[in-house]
Amino acid sequence: MGQKPSDKEIESEVDAMRQWLSKQPHLPADTISDGLLRRFLHSCDHSVERAKAVLELNCTLRSQAPEFFSRRDPLQDEVQAAFDVVDVLPLPVRTPEDYQVFLYRLSDPDPDKLVYNDYVKMLLLVADARIVSEDDIPAGDVPVFDLQGVSLRHLARVVLPSLRKYMQYFQEAHPVKLKHIHIINVPPTMDKVMTLIRPLTRREVSSMIHYHPPGDTSFYDFVPKELMPKDYGGDQPSCAELKEMWRKKVIAHRDFFLEESTWKADDSKRVGGPKSNFGVEGSFRSLSID
Repeated sequence: MGQKPSDKEIESEVDAMRQWLSKQPHLPADTISDGLLRRFLHSCDHSVERAKAVLELNCTLRSQAPEFFSRRDPLQDEVQAAFDVVDVLPLPVRTPEDYQVFLYRLSDPDPDKLVYNDYVKMLLLVADARIVSEDDIPAGDVPVFDLQGVSLRHLARVVLPSLRKYMQYFQEAHPVKLKHIHIINVPPTMDKVMTLIRPLTRREVSSMIHYHPPGDTSFYDFVPKELMPKDYGGDQPSCAELKEMWRKKVIAHRDFFLEESTWKADDSKRVGGPKSNFGVEGSFRSLSID
């Protein structure tokens, strides 16, 4: 990947991105901070052209997925209910490699309480709150999916077109550097889970997934146990405490989320007319996958 650029070089890259943005009438330049531009550059190994492509795709996908990116009031009953059912937890301490660990788990195993689109909306609220509140960009991200309590009835709640949109956004447009992905407490029904997910997963991402059945301690070779919440025998606050911390953080950014145009492309202003991205190959190779 080469040597990390100097602060001066990064500022030059940001200036180049800003100049490009000023010539894109369909992109919301006034809502895109220099910090966000630095994050896109970091996720693309400081390739300005690749960062432009990923930022363009991010803003376009946001405008084309209203079920996730419109009506984003964190105080909505639906969003609060999603917080109560699923934990989406950026853990407070990074790994020795400076990786940010994200823990996803059920906090209420009742399948009837899982509303898939509301869950994804809540997840993306947390992800965006993390982006706007985090000044120190981590070297990479490590998602951890705990499947304890996940059943076939939960899978039946998944809205397939929405899953397809989320997977495209996560793999092609989210400004992070994925390092590895862990699925812990793998259930006997894992083959059914993968039947749903595998067709939507890029080869580069599939190669990063590590599966850990219940009791498999090899997970801690990647994420030291002390970095995990108390619920897992770690030293960090409990999942319930971390959930409330992030619920409050999302609500603290409520004004930001209520602004509907934030980070969204306006296709009516796009030179050449509207562009549809969902279901199209997109620019996945623009992202940095290690």
